[in-house]
Amino acid sequence: MNSRLRLFAIIVAALVAVGFIAWKFIPGVGREKIIYTTAPVTKGNIVRVVTANGDLNPLINVTVGCQISGTISKLYVDYNSPVKAGQLIAEIDPPTYEANVSSAQGALAQARANLEIARLNESRTRGLRDNRVASQADYDKAKTDLMQADATILVQEAAVKRAQVDLDRCSIRAPIDGIVISRAIDVGQTVAASLNAPVLFTIANDLTKMQINAKVAEADVGGVEVGQEVTFNVDAFPQQPFAGRVIQVRNSPIIVDNVVNYDTIIEVANPDLKLKPGMTASVSIQLAKREGVLRVPNAALRFRPPEGVPVEGGNKSAVAAPGPAGPPPGGGAPGGRPAATRAPTSRTAYLAPIGGGETLRPVQVKTGITDGVFTEVLDGLKEGDLLVTAVKSGMPVASSTQTANPLTGSQPRR
Repeated sequence: MNSRLRLFAIIVAALVAVGFIAWKFIPGVGREKIIYTTAPVTKGNIVRVVTANGDLNPLINVTVGCQISGTISKLYVDYNSPVKAGQLIAEIDPPTYEANVSSAQGALAQARANLEIARLNESRTRGLRDNRVASQADYDKAKTDLMQADATILVQEAAVKRAQVDLDRCSIRAPIDGIVISRAIDVGQTVAASLNAPVLFTIANDLTKMQINAKVAEADVGGVEVGQEVTFNVDAFPQQPFAGRVIQVRNSPIIVDNVVNYDTIIEVANPDLKLKPGMTASVSIQLAKREGVLRVPNAALRFRPPEGVPVEGGNKSAVAAPGPAGPPPGGGAPGGRPAATRAPTSRTAYLAPIGGGETLRPVQVKTGITDGVFTEVLDGLKEGDLLVTAVKSGMPVASSTQTANPLTGSQPRR
């Protein structure tokens, strides 16, 4: 009986040992099959953009002010009125300024009379001096009085011109051809001119040509250049994209909430007048574009096989995974180069196993630009290749530092 028990114990121990060896050293024993999530290499377009917000404005936007004080007596235009340069658009009540002109003209007439008297006195005193009746001093005074009277004429003529200019300013005229987009006055309203002229109207030169003043963050401005294509949307037409072109990147920084921005001016055509001044535009500036190129999902370039996943040549990338593929946010490259001229980089991707296996095949991929979802492939892959983006199921749980008990399935205590 004892010999049978010993034989049974030996058989059980042998079976346990064989099971442990198989579980420990034979791949695939004791766990389910590893299943990967994959994505194919495809052909398509990649557009690298920078996003920003800005306001729509006319190319030329002129505010019409007033250099004199008074009461608005007449208005000849209203909102949306087309105007021509020099056209009368409003009048200030002129009686005060007409009286100033009359007063200045009267002072000028008096000065001219005084000049005539001084001229006659100078002539008479000169004759008396020549006949030795008047002294040289009398003649010098008469001559000086004549010169003063002549100077007074110049002063009074200037006063008449100044009064006439103020009277002319009672008639407010359009400085440019355009359309009135703002009116800040009404008939009967009093305007007071001081150091700053009060604004009466705002006139836009031509609303068929507009511009966007977009604020681009300093992290993105390195890739923005004159001539780049732009698409944008406005809330009034959310489903209709509009097009534009970068015409200027200003160097003056604008700090908003401790973020440095730079004004980027975008030229916009508005032939149907759908776009209106002041609209907020959501702008996408195209830094680079590739059409019909090989591309891979960025998830495939970010994937690194976890510990225990079989990889040809050994799993050398399980410790740390690099950051997202492609150029940094905004399209700028180190040194401020735009994304369109950024040098290719080499990344590691993993081809899916073939023939139902589990072993991944690493491949070096030269990449170009990215749009945040896909990255351009320059070399290393072909269309249709399947790349692993994640481990779906069947992940091994054992490690070299912590091994489960083959009989109970529990982890040993440390």
